[in-house]
Amino acid sequence: MTALLLTVSAVLLLLSVPIGIGLGLASWITLYVGQPSRIMIVVQQLYSGVNRFSMIAVVFFILAGEVMTEGGVSRKLIVLANSLVGKLSGGLAIVATLSAMFFGAISGSSAATTAAIGGMMIPTMDKAGYKRDFSAAVIAASGYLGLLIPPSGTMLLYAVIADTSVLEMFIGGIIPGLAVGLVFMVISFFISKRRGYGLTPLELTAADQGSRGKMIFHSIMALLSPVIILGGIYSGVFTATEASGVATLYGIVVGVFVFRQLTLKNMFNSFVKSGIASAVILFLIGASAVFGWLLTVQKIPQQITTFIQGYTDSPYVVLLLINLALLVAGALLDNVAAITLLTPVLVPLVKAYGIDPTFFGLIMIMNLAIGQITPPIGMNLFVAANISGVKVEKIVKQVIPYLIASLILLFFFTYNEGLVMFLPDLVMKK
Repeated sequence: MTALLLTVSAVLLLLSVPIGIGLGLASWITLYVGQPSRIMIVVQQLYSGVNRFSMIAVVFFILAGEVMTEGGVSRKLIVLANSLVGKLSGGLAIVATLSAMFFGAISGSSAATTAAIGGMMIPTMDKAGYKRDFSAAVIAASGYLGLLIPPSGTMLLYAVIADTSVLEMFIGGIIPGLAVGLVFMVISFFISKRRGYGLTPLELTAADQGSRGKMIFHSIMALLSPVIILGGIYSGVFTATEASGVATLYGIVVGVFVFRQLTLKNMFNSFVKSGIASAVILFLIGASAVFGWLLTVQKIPQQITTFIQGYTDSPYVVLLLINLALLVAGALLDNVAAITLLTPVLVPLVKAYGIDPTFFGLIMIMNLAIGQITPPIGMNLFVAANISGVKVEKIVKQVIPYLIASLILLFFFTYNEGLVMFLPDLVMKK
């Protein structure tokens, strides 16, 4: 049954069948051929996979990000970033990365961050003399910070599936997220200085220029969203699931009464978009539950652990092998699909080697984030190409410095668990 399950799922994947449908169909075919009397298990596992209270948080965090996006948050955050770093050499490239860090803390999505920041920054960078392929590369690389900067929907999804602390995941993403963002800004600074991209301030409309203080106030109000979420969870005022509802309510109130850009039409659009995205993700989670159940019944995770333990007893070697596998998976699979598919298989393995599952989750997400700018199927590359009108091949050449820096940071954090877990350990002890 195992061979049939893996073969059918691989064939469907190669045929470009959507991941959720492919996993569910492969599971159904395997049971129909091997154990037809148990075919109803597909429906049962599909239902039980999403019938968890914590799944509400996934839906509401998606909705919160959409509400903030429709409310025009991206422009306000860009103005705030420009006021902080816009006067540096290569200032607009640095503004793009800092804006992505701000927006990533609100949207929690890599593609959404790339699209929102890219749509605003690329035309402005054109006027300032930046080559468009470089601008698109900066946006694509910076966009994946949406997965690392908490609160992140991907972190939440991993925590739910792996049964780890959501708060630890969120707090643990702070140091890696800030480090990647800072390194990207340094890279942009030196590349811009070498290529002669000068000091060009962000061009704003006359209306925006006349209310700069108000725009900065709006930006701060937007940035209070992750502060409220993390602070509320940490203080025990509400759970992670309740925090998702609070974040959505806060986004609506601020968008309507403070930003005054969230209309009924925009709100309806955000509900529709989040509903579609949530349906896709929840179906994928349910299908993955069926697939994972079959793997567990066949004892695949235990067999993988036993096989690897036969070759090495070093957790460092295991992390190296997993990193290499995840980098490939991140380049080929959507991050949600990779999390739902691989977490049930890899978590028992890392636990067997005494590796903290929360630490592993952060490393796993960092791998998958890097996959967003890794050819051939890096999602951010295609989003940036669509926004900029530049061919993906040209963007790939410009994104190489950011990709190399990401890999160096990945392996640095992989073998410095104490640094990654410093803040989570500090918070949980307190």
